[in-house]
Amino acid sequence: MRDCFIQKSDKKFLLIKHAAELVTCAGPAPKAGAAMAEMGIITDGALLAQDGKIIWVGKTDELPEVDQAQCEIVDAAGRCVLPGFVDSHTHLVFGGYRADEFFWRLGGLPYLEILERGGGILNTVKATRQATKEELKALGRQRLDAMLAMGVTTVEGKSGYGLDSETELRQLAVMDELNREHPVDVVPTFMGAHAIPPDYKGRTDEYVDFIIDEVLPAVAEQGVAVFCDVFCEKGIFSIEQSRRILTAAKALGLKAKLHADEIVSLGGAELAAELGACSADHLLQASDAGISALGTSGTVATILPMTAFCLREPYARARTMIDSGTAVALATDYNPGSCFSHSIPLVAALAATQLGMTAAEIVNALTINGAAAVGAAHRVGSLEVGKEADLVLLEYPSHQFLVYHAGMNIVSKVIKHGKVVWDKTC
Repeated sequence: MRDCFIQKSDKKFLLIKHAAELVTCAGPAPKAGAAMAEMGIITDGALLAQDGKIIWVGKTDELPEVDQAQCEIVDAAGRCVLPGFVDSHTHLVFGGYRADEFFWRLGGLPYLEILERGGGILNTVKATRQATKEELKALGRQRLDAMLAMGVTTVEGKSGYGLDSETELRQLAVMDELNREHPVDVVPTFMGAHAIPPDYKGRTDEYVDFIIDEVLPAVAEQGVAVFCDVFCEKGIFSIEQSRRILTAAKALGLKAKLHADEIVSLGGAELAAELGACSADHLLQASDAGISALGTSGTVATILPMTAFCLREPYARARTMIDSGTAVALATDYNPGSCFSHSIPLVAALAATQLGMTAAEIVNALTINGAAAVGAAHRVGSLEVGKEADLVLLEYPSHQFLVYHAGMNIVSKVIKHGKVVWDKTC
Protein backbone atom coordinates (compact mmCIF):
# COMPACT_ATOMS: atom_id res chain seq x y z
CA MET A 1 0.00 0.00 0.00
CA ARG A 2 1.33 3.46 -0.85
CA ASP A 3 2.15 5.48 2.26
CA CYS A 4 -0.13 8.33 1.16
CA PHE A 5 -3.09 5.99 1.64
CA ILE A 6 -2.44 5.93 5.38
CA GLN A 7 -3.20 8.92 7.55
CA LYS A 8 -1.18 8.35 10.71
CA SER A 9 -2.87 9.63 13.85
CA ASP A 10 -2.17 9.24 17.55
CA LYS A 11 -5.58 10.60 18.53
CA LYS A 12 -7.47 8.57 21.14
CA PHE A 13 -10.92 9.36 19.74
CA LEU A 14 -12.51 9.35 16.30
CA LEU A 15 -15.35 11.81 15.78
CA ILE A 16 -17.58 11.64 12.70
CA LYS A 17 -20.10 14.47 12.47
CA HIS A 18 -22.74 15.96 10.19
CA ALA A 19 -23.21 12.84 8.04
CA ALA A 20 -26.06 13.39 5.59
CA GLU A 21 -26.95 9.76 6.34
CA LEU A 22 -25.37 7.61 9.02
CA VAL A 23 -26.52 4.11 8.12
CA THR A 24 -26.15 1.90 11.20
CA CYS A 25 -27.51 -1.51 10.02
CA ALA A 26 -27.93 -2.15 13.75
CA GLY A 27 -30.07 -4.95 15.09
CA PRO A 28 -30.01 -8.72 15.48
CA ALA A 29 -27.56 -10.31 13.10
CA PRO A 30 -28.02 -11.52 10.52
CA LYS A 31 -31.01 -9.62 9.20
CA ALA A 32 -33.43 -12.06 7.58
CA GLY A 33 -36.46 -11.62 5.34
CA ALA A 34 -38.38 -8.39 5.87
CA ALA A 35 -35.80 -7.16 8.39
CA MET A 36 -33.37 -6.69 5.49
CA ALA A 37 -35.32 -3.53 4.60
CA GLU A 38 -34.37 -1.95 7.93
CA MET A 39 -31.13 0.06 7.92
CA GLY A 40 -31.40 2.49 10.82
CA ILE A 41 -30.64 5.79 9.05
CA ILE A 42 -29.69 8.79 11.20
CA THR A 43 -29.79 12.15 9.40
CA ASP A 44 -27.13 14.67 10.38
CA GLY A 45 -25.54 11.68 12.03
CA ALA A 46 -22.51 11.47 14.28
CA LEU A 47 -20.33 8.73 15.74
CA LEU A 48 -17.71 8.67 18.45
CA ALA A 49 -15.11 5.93 18.81
CA GLN A 50 -12.42 5.39 21.42
CA ASP A 51 -9.37 3.21 20.82
CA GLY A 52 -10.99 1.75 17.71
CA LYS A 53 -14.35 0.85 19.30
CA ILE A 54 -17.64 2.72 18.86
CA ILE A 55 -18.81 4.33 22.10
CA TRP A 56 -21.65 6.55 20.87
CA VAL A 57 -23.93 6.91 17.81
CA GLY A 58 -26.63 9.54 17.25
CA LYS A 59 -27.42 12.98 15.85
CA THR A 60 -24.68 15.59 15.66
CA ASP A 61 -26.53 18.06 17.88
CA GLU A 62 -26.73 15.38 20.59
CA LEU A 63 -23.02 14.62 20.72
CA PRO A 64 -21.69 14.12 24.25
CA GLU A 65 -18.95 16.42 25.46
CA VAL A 66 -15.49 15.31 24.45
CA ASP A 67 -12.10 17.00 24.29
CA GLN A 68 -11.86 17.60 20.55
CA ALA A 69 -8.12 18.09 20.85
CA GLN A 70 -7.95 14.33 21.46
CA CYS A 71 -10.16 13.58 18.45
CA GLU A 72 -9.44 12.79 14.85
CA ILE A 73 -12.38 14.70 13.39
CA VAL A 74 -14.03 13.79 10.09
CA ASP A 75 -16.65 16.20 8.83
CA ALA A 76 -19.03 14.05 6.76
CA ALA A 77 -21.28 16.89 5.62
CA GLY A 78 -23.00 15.97 2.35
CA ARG A 79 -21.83 12.36 2.60
CA CYS A 80 -23.31 9.01 3.52
CA VAL A 81 -21.52 6.97 6.21
CA LEU A 82 -21.89 3.19 6.15
CA PRO A 83 -20.40 0.22 7.98
CA GLY A 84 -17.30 -1.09 6.21
CA PHE A 85 -18.18 -3.64 3.54
CA VAL A 86 -17.61 -7.33 4.27
CA ASP A 87 -16.70 -9.40 1.20
CA SER A 88 -17.63 -12.79 2.60
CA HIS A 89 -16.55 -15.04 -0.29
CA THR A 90 -13.24 -14.68 -2.15
CA HIS A 91 -10.29 -16.77 -3.33
CA LEU A 92 -7.76 -13.95 -3.07
CA VAL A 93 -4.47 -15.86 -2.69
CA PHE A 94 -3.52 -17.61 -5.93
CA GLY A 95 -0.87 -17.74 -8.63
CA GLY A 96 -1.37 -17.35 -12.37
CA TYR A 97 -4.29 -16.17 -14.46
CA ARG A 98 -6.78 -17.75 -16.88
CA ALA A 99 -7.84 -15.04 -19.31
CA ASP A 100 -8.04 -17.51 -22.20
CA GLU A 101 -10.54 -19.70 -20.35
CA PHE A 102 -12.84 -16.74 -19.88
CA PHE A 103 -13.27 -16.53 -23.62
CA TRP A 104 -13.55 -20.32 -23.96
CA ARG A 105 -16.58 -20.16 -21.72
CA LEU A 106 -18.03 -17.27 -23.72
CA GLY A 107 -17.60 -19.52 -26.73
CA GLY A 108 -19.82 -22.13 -25.12
CA LEU A 109 -17.40 -24.55 -23.46
CA PRO A 110 -19.01 -25.73 -20.18
CA TYR A 111 -17.11 -25.28 -16.92
CA LEU A 112 -17.05 -28.98 -16.09
CA GLU A 113 -15.65 -29.77 -19.55
CA ILE A 114 -12.86 -27.23 -19.03
CA LEU A 115 -12.12 -28.94 -15.72
CA GLU A 116 -12.06 -32.36 -17.40
CA ARG A 117 -9.42 -31.07 -19.83
CA GLY A 118 -7.15 -30.11 -16.93
CA GLY A 119 -8.09 -26.45 -17.04
CA GLY A 120 -10.19 -24.50 -14.62
CA ILE A 121 -9.13 -24.84 -11.00
CA LEU A 122 -6.38 -27.31 -11.91
CA ASN A 123 -4.69 -24.68 -14.05
CA THR A 124 -4.51 -22.36 -11.06
CA VAL A 125 -3.39 -25.22 -8.83
CA LYS A 126 -0.32 -25.70 -10.99
CA ALA A 127 0.60 -22.00 -10.87
CA THR A 128 -0.07 -21.70 -7.15
CA ARG A 129 2.03 -24.74 -6.30
CA GLN A 130 4.91 -23.17 -8.19
CA ALA A 131 4.60 -19.78 -6.46
CA THR A 132 6.69 -19.02 -3.39
CA LYS A 133 5.16 -17.81 -0.16
CA GLU A 134 6.67 -14.37 -0.77
CA GLU A 135 5.17 -14.18 -4.25
CA LEU A 136 1.72 -15.19 -3.02
CA LYS A 137 1.91 -12.70 -0.18
CA ALA A 138 2.87 -9.83 -2.49
CA LEU A 139 -0.04 -10.65 -4.78
CA GLY A 140 -2.41 -10.94 -1.85
CA ARG A 141 -1.33 -7.58 -0.48
CA GLN A 142 -1.91 -5.87 -3.82
CA ARG A 143 -5.40 -7.36 -4.02
CA LEU A 144 -6.25 -6.30 -0.47
CA ASP A 145 -5.11 -2.76 -1.30
CA ALA A 146 -7.54 -2.66 -4.22
CA MET A 147 -10.38 -4.11 -2.11
CA LEU A 148 -9.77 -1.54 0.62
CA ALA A 149 -10.13 1.25 -1.92
CA MET A 150 -13.65 -0.05 -2.64
CA GLY A 151 -14.62 0.08 1.02
CA VAL A 152 -13.93 -3.52 2.05
CA THR A 153 -12.72 -3.68 5.64
CA THR A 154 -13.20 -7.43 6.22
CA VAL A 155 -12.73 -10.18 3.65
CA GLU A 156 -12.95 -13.95 3.66
CA GLY A 157 -10.20 -15.78 1.77
CA LYS A 158 -10.20 -19.44 0.76
CA SER A 159 -7.35 -21.82 0.08
CA GLY A 160 -8.11 -24.57 -2.42
CA TYR A 161 -5.46 -23.94 -5.06
CA GLY A 162 -2.98 -26.42 -3.69
CA LEU A 163 -5.00 -29.62 -3.28
CA ASP A 164 -2.04 -30.93 -1.31
CA SER A 165 -0.92 -30.37 2.25
CA GLU A 166 2.08 -28.11 1.57
CA THR A 167 0.43 -25.57 -0.74
CA GLU A 168 -2.87 -25.43 1.15
CA LEU A 169 -0.98 -24.61 4.34
CA ARG A 170 1.14 -22.05 2.46
CA GLN A 171 -1.98 -20.25 1.20
CA LEU A 172 -3.44 -20.18 4.71
CA ALA A 173 -0.15 -18.98 6.23
CA VAL A 174 -0.09 -16.11 3.73
CA MET A 175 -3.62 -15.10 4.71
CA ASP A 176 -2.73 -15.34 8.39
CA GLU A 177 0.23 -12.98 7.92
CA LEU A 178 -1.76 -10.57 5.77
CA ASN A 179 -4.47 -10.48 8.41
CA ARG A 180 -1.90 -9.36 10.98
CA GLU A 181 -0.14 -6.85 8.72
CA HIS A 182 -2.81 -5.30 6.47
CA PRO A 183 -5.64 -2.92 7.48
CA VAL A 184 -8.23 -5.28 6.00
CA ASP A 185 -9.18 -8.16 8.30
CA VAL A 186 -8.77 -11.51 6.52
CA VAL A 187 -10.93 -14.42 7.65
CA PRO A 188 -9.21 -17.64 6.43
CA THR A 189 -11.09 -20.65 5.08
CA PHE A 190 -9.56 -24.05 4.32
CA MET A 191 -10.92 -25.36 1.03
CA GLY A 192 -8.78 -28.32 0.11
CA ALA A 193 -11.98 -29.89 -1.22
CA HIS A 194 -12.11 -27.49 -4.16
CA ALA A 195 -11.44 -30.04 -6.90
CA ILE A 196 -9.94 -33.48 -7.39
CA PRO A 197 -6.16 -33.29 -7.99
CA PRO A 198 -4.88 -35.18 -11.04
CA ASP A 199 -3.10 -37.82 -8.94
CA TYR A 200 -6.43 -38.74 -7.33
CA LYS A 201 -8.48 -38.80 -10.52
CA GLY A 202 -11.10 -41.52 -10.25
CA ARG A 203 -10.33 -41.94 -6.53
CA THR A 204 -12.35 -39.16 -4.94
CA ASP A 205 -13.08 -41.11 -1.76
CA GLU A 206 -9.36 -41.63 -1.23
CA TYR A 207 -8.78 -37.90 -1.65
CA VAL A 208 -11.49 -37.23 0.93
CA ASP A 209 -9.68 -39.63 3.27
CA PHE A 210 -6.43 -37.72 2.65
CA ILE A 211 -8.09 -34.40 3.53
CA ILE A 212 -9.65 -35.81 6.69
CA ASP A 213 -6.68 -37.86 7.89
CA GLU A 214 -3.74 -35.62 6.95
CA VAL A 215 -4.58 -32.08 5.88
CA LEU A 216 -7.38 -31.06 8.25
CA PRO A 217 -5.42 -32.05 11.38
CA ALA A 218 -2.45 -29.97 10.19
CA VAL A 219 -4.69 -26.98 9.48
CA ALA A 220 -6.25 -27.24 12.94
CA GLU A 221 -2.91 -27.72 14.66
CA GLN A 222 -1.42 -24.62 13.02
CA GLY A 223 -4.53 -22.54 13.78
CA VAL A 224 -4.55 -20.90 10.35
CA ALA A 225 -8.23 -21.31 9.41
CA VAL A 226 -11.59 -20.40 10.91
CA PHE A 227 -13.77 -22.22 8.37
CA CYS A 228 -13.78 -25.31 6.17
CA ASP A 229 -15.52 -25.11 2.80
CA VAL A 230 -16.32 -27.81 0.23
CA PHE A 231 -17.26 -27.56 -3.45
CA CYS A 232 -20.35 -29.74 -3.19
CA GLU A 233 -21.23 -30.35 -6.84
CA LYS A 234 -22.05 -33.11 -9.29
CA GLY A 235 -18.83 -34.69 -10.54
CA ILE A 236 -16.76 -33.08 -7.78
CA PHE A 237 -17.73 -33.78 -4.14
CA SER A 238 -21.01 -35.54 -3.43
CA ILE A 239 -23.40 -34.74 -0.60
CA GLU A 240 -22.03 -37.61 1.49
CA GLN A 241 -18.40 -36.77 0.78
CA SER A 242 -19.08 -33.12 1.68
CA ARG A 243 -20.82 -34.20 4.88
CA ARG A 244 -17.83 -36.35 5.87
CA ILE A 245 -15.33 -33.53 5.37
CA LEU A 246 -17.36 -30.87 7.16
CA THR A 247 -18.21 -33.18 10.06
CA ALA A 248 -14.52 -34.00 10.50
CA ALA A 249 -13.66 -30.29 10.30
CA LYS A 250 -16.24 -29.44 12.95
CA ALA A 251 -14.73 -32.02 15.29
CA LEU A 252 -11.42 -30.14 14.93
CA GLY A 253 -12.98 -26.78 15.72
CA LEU A 254 -13.52 -25.42 12.19
CA LYS A 255 -16.88 -23.91 11.25
CA ALA A 256 -18.68 -25.00 8.08
CA LYS A 257 -19.23 -23.19 4.80
CA LEU A 258 -20.42 -24.76 1.55
CA HIS A 259 -20.26 -24.08 -2.18
CA ALA A 260 -23.82 -25.26 -2.80
CA ASP A 261 -26.04 -25.88 -5.82
CA GLU A 262 -24.02 -23.74 -8.22
CA ILE A 263 -24.21 -25.86 -11.37
CA VAL A 264 -26.92 -28.44 -10.62
CA SER A 265 -29.53 -28.76 -7.89
CA LEU A 266 -27.75 -31.38 -5.80
CA GLY A 267 -29.09 -30.63 -2.32
CA GLY A 268 -26.20 -28.53 -1.11
CA ALA A 269 -28.46 -25.92 0.49
CA GLU A 270 -30.24 -28.65 2.43
CA LEU A 271 -26.90 -30.06 3.58
CA ALA A 272 -25.69 -26.63 4.72
CA ALA A 273 -28.86 -26.21 6.78
CA GLU A 274 -28.54 -29.73 8.20
CA LEU A 275 -24.98 -29.08 9.35
CA GLY A 276 -25.72 -25.60 10.69
CA ALA A 277 -23.21 -24.09 8.28
CA CYS A 278 -22.42 -20.42 8.72
CA SER A 279 -23.19 -19.85 5.05
CA ALA A 280 -24.23 -21.61 1.87
CA ASP A 281 -22.78 -19.88 -1.19
CA HIS A 282 -23.64 -19.55 -4.91
CA LEU A 283 -27.10 -21.24 -4.81
CA LEU A 284 -27.90 -20.60 -8.48
CA GLN A 285 -29.76 -23.91 -8.65
CA ALA A 286 -31.01 -24.13 -5.07
CA SER A 287 -34.36 -25.91 -4.78
CA ASP A 288 -37.45 -24.56 -3.06
CA ALA A 289 -36.84 -27.06 -0.27
CA GLY A 290 -33.23 -25.90 0.04
CA ILE A 291 -34.23 -22.26 0.25
CA SER A 292 -36.83 -23.09 2.89
CA ALA A 293 -34.25 -25.04 4.89
CA LEU A 294 -31.84 -22.10 4.86
CA GLY A 295 -34.56 -19.78 6.12
CA THR A 296 -35.36 -21.97 9.12
CA SER A 297 -31.77 -22.94 9.97
CA GLY A 298 -30.26 -19.47 10.22
CA THR A 299 -27.60 -20.30 7.62
CA VAL A 300 -26.77 -17.20 5.58
CA ALA A 301 -27.41 -17.49 1.84
CA THR A 302 -24.40 -15.85 0.18
CA ILE A 303 -25.16 -14.83 -3.40
CA LEU A 304 -22.40 -14.09 -5.91
CA PRO A 305 -24.03 -12.27 -8.82
CA MET A 306 -20.80 -11.39 -10.62
CA THR A 307 -20.05 -15.09 -11.08
CA ALA A 308 -23.42 -15.66 -12.75
CA PHE A 309 -22.76 -12.53 -14.84
CA CYS A 310 -19.32 -13.76 -15.98
CA LEU A 311 -20.57 -17.29 -16.64
CA ARG A 312 -23.78 -16.05 -18.32
CA GLU A 313 -25.82 -18.27 -16.02
CA PRO A 314 -29.23 -17.61 -14.43
CA TYR A 315 -28.95 -15.63 -11.22
CA ALA A 316 -29.71 -17.05 -7.79
CA ARG A 317 -33.26 -16.40 -6.60
CA ALA A 318 -32.47 -13.70 -4.07
CA ARG A 319 -36.00 -12.28 -4.09
CA THR A 320 -37.49 -15.69 -3.29
CA MET A 321 -34.96 -16.20 -0.51
CA ILE A 322 -35.61 -12.85 1.14
CA ASP A 323 -39.38 -13.14 0.79
CA SER A 324 -39.26 -16.57 2.43
CA GLY A 325 -37.38 -15.24 5.46
CA THR A 326 -33.78 -16.09 4.57
CA ALA A 327 -30.80 -13.91 5.46
CA VAL A 328 -28.99 -13.00 2.23
CA ALA A 329 -25.41 -11.76 1.93
CA LEU A 330 -23.69 -10.48 -1.21
CA ALA A 331 -20.04 -11.15 -2.07
CA THR A 332 -17.74 -10.95 -5.07
CA ASP A 333 -16.32 -14.50 -5.42
CA TYR A 334 -13.06 -12.90 -6.56
CA ASN A 335 -11.05 -15.70 -8.20
CA PRO A 336 -8.85 -16.23 -11.28
CA GLY A 337 -11.39 -18.30 -13.21
CA SER A 338 -15.11 -17.69 -13.03
CA CYS A 339 -15.00 -14.15 -11.60
CA PHE A 340 -11.77 -12.19 -11.86
CA SER A 341 -13.24 -9.12 -10.18
CA HIS A 342 -13.65 -7.76 -6.67
CA SER A 343 -15.91 -4.89 -7.71
CA ILE A 344 -18.33 -4.08 -4.91
CA PRO A 345 -20.01 -1.46 -7.17
CA LEU A 346 -20.76 -4.12 -9.80
CA VAL A 347 -22.12 -6.49 -7.14
CA ALA A 348 -24.47 -3.74 -5.95
CA ALA A 349 -25.63 -2.89 -9.47
CA LEU A 350 -26.33 -6.52 -10.38
CA ALA A 351 -28.14 -7.11 -7.10
CA ALA A 352 -30.54 -4.28 -7.95
CA THR A 353 -31.02 -4.86 -11.67
CA GLN A 354 -30.84 -8.65 -11.86
CA LEU A 355 -31.72 -9.95 -8.39
CA GLY A 356 -34.53 -7.52 -7.63
CA MET A 357 -33.04 -6.39 -4.33
CA THR A 358 -33.77 -2.97 -2.87
CA ALA A 359 -31.04 -0.49 -1.93
CA ALA A 360 -31.60 -1.21 1.77
CA GLU A 361 -31.37 -4.96 1.25
CA ILE A 362 -28.16 -4.51 -0.70
CA VAL A 363 -26.55 -2.45 2.05
CA ASN A 364 -27.47 -5.00 4.72
CA ALA A 365 -26.27 -7.84 2.49
CA LEU A 366 -22.86 -6.17 2.07
CA THR A 367 -22.44 -5.29 5.75
CA ILE A 368 -24.16 -6.99 8.67
CA ASN A 369 -25.17 -10.11 6.75
CA GLY A 370 -21.73 -10.41 5.18
CA ALA A 371 -20.27 -10.17 8.67
CA ALA A 372 -22.64 -12.91 9.86
CA ALA A 373 -21.55 -15.09 6.94
CA VAL A 374 -17.99 -15.05 8.30
CA GLY A 375 -18.97 -15.35 11.95
CA ALA A 376 -17.96 -11.76 12.72
CA ALA A 377 -21.29 -9.96 13.19
CA HIS A 378 -20.60 -9.61 16.91
CA ARG A 379 -17.76 -7.17 16.18
CA VAL A 380 -18.20 -5.69 12.67
CA GLY A 381 -20.90 -5.10 10.05
CA SER A 382 -22.90 -2.39 11.81
CA LEU A 383 -22.34 0.96 13.50
CA GLU A 384 -23.36 0.49 17.11
CA VAL A 385 -21.82 0.79 20.53
CA GLY A 386 -19.25 -1.88 21.30
CA LYS A 387 -18.39 -2.75 17.72
CA GLU A 388 -15.22 -1.90 15.85
CA ALA A 389 -15.16 1.50 14.17
CA ASP A 390 -14.99 0.20 10.59
CA LEU A 391 -16.66 2.76 8.33
CA VAL A 392 -17.00 3.87 4.73
CA LEU A 393 -17.72 7.44 3.63
CA LEU A 394 -19.33 7.84 0.23
CA GLU A 395 -18.90 10.83 -2.05
CA TYR A 396 -22.67 11.32 -2.10
CA PRO A 397 -25.36 11.99 0.53
CA SER A 398 -27.37 8.76 0.21
CA HIS A 399 -26.78 5.01 0.24
CA GLN A 400 -28.91 4.85 -2.93
CA PHE A 401 -25.96 6.17 -4.94
CA LEU A 402 -24.26 2.77 -4.51
CA VAL A 403 -26.63 1.52 -7.20
CA TYR A 404 -27.67 4.77 -8.87
CA HIS A 405 -24.06 5.62 -9.83
CA ALA A 406 -23.92 2.20 -11.44
CA GLY A 407 -20.62 0.36 -11.42
CA MET A 408 -18.62 3.32 -10.10
CA ASN A 409 -16.48 3.36 -6.99
CA ILE A 410 -17.91 6.23 -4.91
CA VAL A 411 -15.98 5.53 -1.70
CA SER A 412 -14.18 8.67 -0.52
CA LYS A 413 -12.69 7.48 2.80
CA VAL A 414 -12.26 4.17 4.60
CA ILE A 415 -11.82 3.98 8.36
CA LYS A 416 -10.56 0.82 10.05
CA HIS A 417 -10.34 0.37 13.82
CA GLY A 418 -11.06 4.07 14.20
CA LYS A 419 -8.27 5.26 11.88
CA VAL A 420 -8.48 6.64 8.34
CA VAL A 421 -6.65 4.04 6.23
CA TRP A 422 -7.67 5.12 2.73
CA ASP A 423 -8.59 8.53 1.34
CA LYS A 424 -9.46 9.16 -2.30
CA THR A 425 -8.26 12.76 -2.01
CA CYS A 426 -4.77 11.75 -0.91
